[in-house]
Amino acid sequence: MDPTTPDVLALPTVSEVLDLPVLRRGKPRVVAGASGLDGRVRWVHVAEIADIAPLLSGGELVLTTGIALPEEPAELARYVDGLAAAGACGLVVELVRRWRDRVPDALVDAAHRHDLPLVTLSEETKFVSVTEAVVARIRDAQLAELRATHAIHETFTALTTSGAEPASVLREASRLLERPVVLETMAHQVLAYDAAGQDPVALLSDWSERSRAVVQSGRTCYDPERGWLTTVVGARGDDWGRLVVLGPEPAHRHVVVAERAASALAVNRLVTRDRESLERQTHRTLITELLSGGADTADLAARAAGVGVPLDGPLVGIAVRPHTTTTPAPALETQQALRDLVEATALAARRARLPVLVGVVDDVTVHAVVVLSDVDAAAAQHRLAADVRRSAALPLVIAVGTEVASIAGARRTLTEAAQVAEAALHVDDGTRAFHRLDDVRLRGLLHLLRGDERLTAFAERELGPILDDQRLLDALRALCRHGGNKSAAAASAHLSRTAYYGQLARIEQLLGVPLDNPESLVSLHVALLTRDMHQE
Repeated sequence: MDPTTPDVLALPTVSEVLDLPVLRRGKPRVVAGASGLDGRVRWVHVAEIADIAPLLSGGELVLTTGIALPEEPAELARYVDGLAAAGACGLVVELVRRWRDRVPDALVDAAHRHDLPLVTLSEETKFVSVTEAVVARIRDAQLAELRATHAIHETFTALTTSGAEPASVLREASRLLERPVVLETMAHQVLAYDAAGQDPVALLSDWSERSRAVVQSGRTCYDPERGWLTTVVGARGDDWGRLVVLGPEPAHRHVVVAERAASALAVNRLVTRDRESLERQTHRTLITELLSGGADTADLAARAAGVGVPLDGPLVGIAVRPHTTTTPAPALETQQALRDLVEATALAARRARLPVLVGVVDDVTVHAVVVLSDVDAAAAQHRLAADVRRSAALPLVIAVGTEVASIAGARRTLTEAAQVAEAALHVDDGTRAFHRLDDVRLRGLLHLLRGDERLTAFAERELGPILDDQRLLDALRALCRHGGNKSAAAASAHLSRTAYYGQLARIEQLLGVPLDNPESLVSLHVALLTRDMHQE
């Protein structure tokens, strides 16, 4: 299907034309090519000459009495061959003047061969009346299509000018189409959808694999094998998604709905991006000044209130960062990931009706100050963290600072959240919605102090004599992990008690400290954690 031809799908089919009263009075009978009755009739052509094919341009229903058609079967077959080659949608023969009861077998066989509908009329029929009726039918269909298209344009223009979010655009498109609609990224990840009453699980099952199988050719296209109408979403040369409509071969208005919905989504993203970029600049400046601690708090509060974030109630700092403890991503990818995280955090806060300042200050972390007035703070923080995680396309570490009473404590809660997020990168196991200072504990504290040379010197001093003996280091690590329980440590090390106790005795001898002394064991544990952290 070529969706760029808007009038084709508004045309009547051969079957619908045969059902017109003027043709029903002629008692039409389909004698061949019944499978082609769904073909579209672009025009009706009355022709009493045998070499009509060169005058056709496709989509014509040819009407004839047969008086000028040849006698020879081969010539009759060539006549039908020519009609099929020219793209005619059917042949109607009046059985009054040339043939009385039936048309020659050569016509029937040729029509069968090309799946070209061959229809006979047993009663005299005014072909001019047929032409008038079909043209009127085509005109009415196109007028109805024009009205429907106009209504569609008005609907999506209203959505665009009102700044409707993607969910609203998809909901309206699905309602008009009565089919499921899915918005996906160019990487075939689902952004939003409306299932049109169908099972969402079945709709989205194995989505990425199914979507990759549908190759996009042009801005809008239809894959009849899979029943997917797809149109690219984007503007200004920045294509960022694809709108998918699932269902049988679409009518022209379905194509119009899909393309107008895609345009509305593209405009929404442009407007949102422009609006958010200005907001983000303002938010980033305010957060930077809050972190610096030297700005006038009254001035900051007034400026924040001016962007809709009144910092006059309980506040909490939040830090969000990609969970990257392996090889760092390229700079451009990191910047885009952080921009996406900023938008995801801002959107989650809006959904939760929480005033928020959010921006990137250090090219590593998304910082946010959330106002918690008149809300259940714990529940609000959990909802916000869960929403951000759902929106993000990568693993995250989310940290929350201590709640403070006013803007005067904003620097403390922001700094604490950033430090906890950094520490949590090395302790996060993916089970917590977010981390607090209490959650990172000793390992987190050591991570924050990892650049302190005094900590490194302490670890080397504590472990010096056994630093090069991995066997003894593993034995000591097992003992620390089991809180000094030698039996449990021996079992975890898969050693007999005799062998394991021998290793512990060697450690005590080399280090000169008793391992059954709690303070000694804590010091050695801190030294081991510091060493392990520097080797990560």
